[in-house]
Amino acid sequence: MELVPISFKKIMQSRAYTVIILGTEQKQFAIYTDPLVGKNLQMLLTQEPHPRPYTHDLLDFIFNGLDIRLKQVVINRIEDTIYFSRLFLEQQIGDEQHILEIDARPSDCLTLSLMLNAPLYCDKEVLESAVPIEE
Repeated sequence: MELVPISFKKIMQSRAYTVIILGTEQKQFAIYTDPLVGKNLQMLLTQEPHPRPYTHDLLDFIFNGLDIRLKQVVINRIEDTIYFSRLFLEQQIGDEQHILEIDARPSDCLTLSLMLNAPLYCDKEVLESAVPIEE
């Protein structure tokens, strides 16, 4: 698997769905998700305070408590228009370094990537087969 670094470009919302635009300078593609995910991303990007921790905050607290670092996020597969992704977590236990690879929704992975400043990658074949978005 050849990985290509990608970045978050923008987010667009409607009442029915959220569109997350990701990609490289050469190609951008869209991931569609529900409006609540979009609202959470907007709050994260604008650093808007929220009265109680969200699920992503809870994961961050757990990561910190267990000394786990989000190493990277990889969008690794596409089926029709549905994207799949993986979280790569790193934990040092004594002299051993453990890497955990966990399947997760791209929207959750992207939120954690932005929140924890972790690199975002896309499998080259997935990027090539993604439908391009033109500005």
